Amino acid sequence: MSSDTWLIIGLGNPGPGYSGNRHNVGQMALDELAARIGGSFKSHKTHAQILEGRMGIGGPRVVLAKPLTFMNLSGGPTAALCKFFSIAPDHVVALHDEIDIPFNTIKLKIGGGEGGHNGLRDMSKALGTKDYYRVRIGVGRPPGRMDTADHVLRDFSTAEKKDLPFLVDDAADAAELLLREGLLGAQQKYHGTAKQE
Repeated sequence: MSSDTWLIIGLGNPGPGYSGNRHNVGQMALDELAARIGGSFKSHKTHAQILEGRMGIGGPRVVLAKPLTFMNLSGGPTAALCKFFSIAPDHVVALHDEIDIPFNTIKLKIGGGEGGHNGLRDMSKALGTKDYYRVRIGVGRPPGRMDTADHVLRDFSTAEKKDLPFLVDDAADAAELLLREGLLGAQQKYHGTAKQE
């Protein structure tokens, strides 16, 4: 019905207390995409804030969305948005933090496991499939014996914050490239050697 429309979900937790957390890097990347499109997020009846627009002149129509639920309940708003805008799961892109790849690294995939990520797990359950796109934004593994939850619910370190704008910019670029050139084209750009620190 609206095969040209893409839903891009920025995963994270709501509220200012979480906004700088590693877990919210997906929403940081979504904010960068929103800045490129222009306009501001508005509340939607699907328990999300959304911004509709086009990805560049003549580019695909997109709905950028931030669920207003906590991370582990991201699926409900995602499924409701898909229904409202008649978007199939193969036109859904999740921007999310990924502990299994190093900080300052971007990887892309469709389907597969959720790697213990509760936001993705809930999305897969609500959509009834794992076959949606993911832009995986590397936040690195927890240091020492730190619990994974503690790690992702902390803000980035002072050193990381210097590179964070570039990481967020790269994640937004990767999402744009995915929509313009497809998964393979985006993977070829971002799956090369990890960037030098």
